[in-house]
Amino acid sequence: MNTTKATRRTTLALGLALALGLGVTAQASAGAPRSVSGKPSDNITRIADFYGAYIDAVTDEGSGDLRDALRAHYLTPAFQKELNAWEEKEHADGVLRAQNVPLAWKVTDNGSTAARTEAVVTLTWSAGQTSTLVVDMTRGSHQILHIGAKGLGSK
Repeated sequence: MNTTKATRRTTLALGLALALGLGVTAQASAGAPRSVSGKPSDNITRIADFYGAYIDAVTDEGSGDLRDALRAHYLTPAFQKELNAWEEKEHADGVLRAQNVPLAWKVTDNGSTAARTEAVVTLTWSAGQTSTLVVDMTRGSHQILHIGAKGLGSK
């Protein structure tokens, strides 16, 4: 009888630990280390790098200079002017096409031509909501020349 009670208690304790997620932490920490790779010559990598650094810059307090420097480095001068006009009209951040900052981002290759690379940027917001942007980058200068709902190829 004592063995049955002990088994029930152990089973109950194990079930409670799993229900509370106590076993998940041990499994997650035992996994392989994560890695991220890329190449500066690859436009998809460059777009992902830009969005990662840009989101960090607008998230961190007092990093307006970094945000502006990233725009100057990654965006063509003509697109910077277009973006500034869009922002004045829409009262939102033109790179993110929003007034707030996403929690996560993902960049997916959407095809290339001889002149440019197109990528779909998926932004994840609170409550798991997502939005997508199409970003076009020149192949020669590796600068972004368009961000919008559709790519330059679909205009």
